[in-house]
Amino acid sequence: MTINLLISALVTFLVVILIIYLVDRLPVDARMKQIIRIIVIIIGVLSLLRLLNVFTF
Repeated sequence: MTINLLISALVTFLVVILIIYLVDRLPVDARMKQIIRIIVIIIGVLSLLRLLNVFTF
């Protein structure tokens, strides 16, 4: 159970990092990139909290 939780948290973290990297490569305005990064980080944090059963939605 603990290993599955750790692997899921690691995969979630890696997906967030990958999405942020891909957003940085987009040819859009810097302000838009910053907004997208913030949204991705918020979604990543919420999914990690849900994974740890701190926050349910």
